Amino acid sequence: MASVPSLVSLCLLVLSHACSAQLEQVTSQHGWTRVRGEQRRECQFSRLSAREPDRRLTSEAGVTDVWDENDDQFRCAGAAALRHTIEERGLLLPAYTNAPKLVYVDQGQGYHGAAIPGCAETFQSQEESQQQQDPRQGFRDQHQKIRKVREGDVIALPAGVADWFYNDAQTPLVLVQIMDTSNPANQLDNNFRKFFLAGNPQQQIQGQRGQFSGQGFQRGESQSQSRRGGSGGQEQRSGNIFQGFDEQFLAEAFNVDTDLARRMKNENDNRGVIVRVEDRLQFLTPEFSEEERSEYQRGRPANGVEETFCSARLKQNINDPSRADVYNPRAGRITSVNSHNLPILRSLRLSAQKGHLYQNAIMAPHWNMNAHSICYFTRGTGRVQIVDENGRSVFDGEVREGQILTAPHNFAVVKRAGGEGLEWVAFKTNDQAKISQLAGRVSSMRAFPEEVIANSFQVSREEARRLKFNRDEVTLFSPGSRSQYRA
Repeated sequence: MASVPSLVSLCLLVLSHACSAQLEQVTSQHGWTRVRGEQRRECQFSRLSAREPDRRLTSEAGVTDVWDENDDQFRCAGAAALRHTIEERGLLLPAYTNAPKLVYVDQGQGYHGAAIPGCAETFQSQEESQQQQDPRQGFRDQHQKIRKVREGDVIALPAGVADWFYNDAQTPLVLVQIMDTSNPANQLDNNFRKFFLAGNPQQQIQGQRGQFSGQGFQRGESQSQSRRGGSGGQEQRSGNIFQGFDEQFLAEAFNVDTDLARRMKNENDNRGVIVRVEDRLQFLTPEFSEEERSEYQRGRPANGVEETFCSARLKQNINDPSRADVYNPRAGRITSVNSHNLPILRSLRLSAQKGHLYQNAIMAPHWNMNAHSICYFTRGTGRVQIVDENGRSVFDGEVREGQILTAPHNFAVVKRAGGEGLEWVAFKTNDQAKISQLAGRVSSMRAFPEEVIANSFQVSREEARRLKFNRDEVTLFSPGSRSQYRA
C-alpha cells in the first residue's frame, strides 16, 4: 500500500500538470501554426532603422510614447511597442490587450495587479483594521494578488488579462511594453488593441497598422472615430468598453443604480490613460519579514509544483548581476528570462534578454536561430550592424537610449558599445530563443574542421587556425585584445 507522503506527492504532481494545461488552454488555443501571420509574404527588411517613438500622448499623471506599427521591422516581426512614463501617485488604468505582452521596468518601482480570470480574491483585509478606514461596519475588501515591481523586472501577461500599474515612489516609473500581435492567442487581425476597463483613453493609443487600407476591422474603427468627432483639432477619444453598453444593462449586471452605471462610462473624462490618485492608493499587500525581503531581492526560485494557474509567477528580474548567464569582467554580461526560469513564458512563447556591454566591448557576431529580436536600448550608445541572407548590410549605424531596433530571424548581428557602454533589453518571439555565434569559443567557426575553413575562404591552414582559435572568449568580447593564439 502506498504511503501517505507518496500519495500527497502524486496529487500535487497531477494538480500541477492540470493547472499548467489550463494556463496553456487560456493563452494559446491553436498551437504555433500561425507563426508571424500573413506578413511573411510582405516583409521588406532591405533597410532597417533604429526608431524612436512616433507619437506621444499626454495624460494627467504621465505620458505614453507609441512606436509606428507600420514600420517594416514591427510589421514583419508581428509586434507593437509602447512606453509608459508614470509620475508619482500615477495609476495606469486597468486594461487588457488582444495579444500577449512583455513589460520591462526600465526605471523606478511600483505595484502591479493582474486580474487572472476565474481565480479567487486571495488578499483579504482584517475586519478590525478595515473598520478604522471605512465607516461601514463589517465591510472587508478583498482582491487578487498585487506584486511589487522594480527596475529590471520583466512581467509576462497573456492576452486578455486585465492589469494595472501604480507608482508609489517619488521618481518616475518607466515601463516598456512589447505586444506579440502575431501570436496565435490573438484571434483578431494584426492590429494592437488595448481594451480599457475605465477612463476615456485617447484614440491614438490604439494600433494603427494599415489604417488607410480600408480593410477588415479598420472600417468599423473609422466609423467609431467619426462618431466621436475626431476632426477639427480636438483630441480623439476611443472610450472604455463600458461606453458601448446600455446603462440599464450595466445597472442590472452590477446591481447598482443607473447614475453609477452612467459614471462608469467616463464619457467626459479627459485625464488620459494615466490618472493621478488624490491620496496614496490603498490596497492590501503583505508586509515583508527580513527573510522574505532577502528572498525577494535575490529572487525566489520556483519548485515547479507551486506554479498553478492562479498563483503563477508573472515576473523575473534580469538586472541583478548575480543572475548573469554570461559574464566577462572585461566585456559585460548577458541575463536571460525564458520558459525555464519563468514557466508562464512557455504559454506566451516569448522571452527576453538583458545585455550590458562595457566601454568599447563587442557582442559576438551571431544570428537568432528561432526568433526575431526586438531590442530596446536602455543606456549608453553603440554601433550595430545587421546583414541579410544576400550579404547586404540592412543596418549599419549608431544606436542610443530610447531607440528600438529589430534584428530579424536568422539575420547576422554584431554590437559594439561606445565610450559610455551600451545596455539593452531584447524581446524575443520564442520562449526558448537561441543564438548561434560566428566567432569565439562556442561559435560555428570552432565547430568546423580547419580544412573546411581553409577551403571555404581560400586561406592557408595557418590562417584558418587563427580564424578558429584567436578569440577564446564566449559571447562577449573585451575591447582591443585578442586571446592568446595557440598553435
